[in-house]
Amino acid sequence: MRTIIYLFIICSVFQLSCSGDKKDSFIMTVRGPVPASAMGQWLAHEHIMVDWIGANQTGTHRWVRDSVIDRSLPFLIEIRELGVESFVDCSPAYLGRDPLILLDLSRQTDIHILTNTGYYGAVDNRFIPGHAWNETAEELASRWTEEFEHGIDASGIKPGFIKIGVKEDGPLSDLHARLIRAAAITHKKTGLVIKSHTGGDIPAFEQIELLRQENVSPEAFIWTHAQNGSVEKLLEAAELGVWISLDGVNITGSEDETNTGNMEWYVRRLTEFRDAGLLGQVLISHDAGWYDAGEPAGGEYRGYTDIHRHLLPALRNNGFSLQEIEMLVSDNPARAFTIRVRQT
Repeated sequence: MRTIIYLFIICSVFQLSCSGDKKDSFIMTVRGPVPASAMGQWLAHEHIMVDWIGANQTGTHRWVRDSVIDRSLPFLIEIRELGVESFVDCSPAYLGRDPLILLDLSRQTDIHILTNTGYYGAVDNRFIPGHAWNETAEELASRWTEEFEHGIDASGIKPGFIKIGVKEDGPLSDLHARLIRAAAITHKKTGLVIKSHTGGDIPAFEQIELLRQENVSPEAFIWTHAQNGSVEKLLEAAELGVWISLDGVNITGSEDETNTGNMEWYVRRLTEFRDAGLLGQVLISHDAGWYDAGEPAGGEYRGYTDIHRHLLPALRNNGFSLQEIEMLVSDNPARAFTIRVRQT
């Protein structure tokens, strides 16, 4: 009976998400599918926990779940009180992904939390598992699709997006090209958006071309850490339908009221997108959190409030309408993470 119910839910997700009607579109959260129209305001690229030790040594033996939850919970309660209802956790497999922690936090805060499938090739491939070096794109995609269809490990929790990572500058290596091809295959089977730790222009556009070769639309691709790309190429990619994810909003030394961190940069860049008529392709986040499994008590933990307490007021003071702000924090991420196959 459970299998029948699950198949009914998945079939409903695909049928409704392909209709193109926002009210009938679904997001996959750690608690299951949720209508896109019910997701509210988002933070589109954050972290609860990371583990930097590497793919060969990481595992749940490295952390105590209750300790991670206790440390993280106040930060999530804080953003829930500011109106955030959806949170994208971008810690991938072999780098601190623990869906059971996310499920507990989601239940306690009533925040919709997304986890991911995929492999992270940045940082000199330190977080790539051994089997991935020799597997084909099809074999990798089969692993990731399995997680979407049956859940991650034995948790039953399903990913809401594909997270990969490539070297942030220069051309793609053979391995990283295989990761994006595997992501393309997985996307066509699941409808999950591809969120790739990318950085600069060259790897971004090489990935876009590989997606095209796999008949996957640029609309299925999130250029993560796009603040490291040139404005010309960012606008060009947005015109193609790529999601431009600006993931570094940060007030440093916020106890000093004269310190505005990088708010001026973000206001300027977002104004450029608005003036080009491309604000509808932009995602914003802090890339914050970072409970470190290798540090006592998780080390330093940066909260997630700078967007709502600093950036959004700065945007309003610089002429952004409430509708434009709603587009950034609600409409854009709901469209980006909706389960929908996007082919050329």
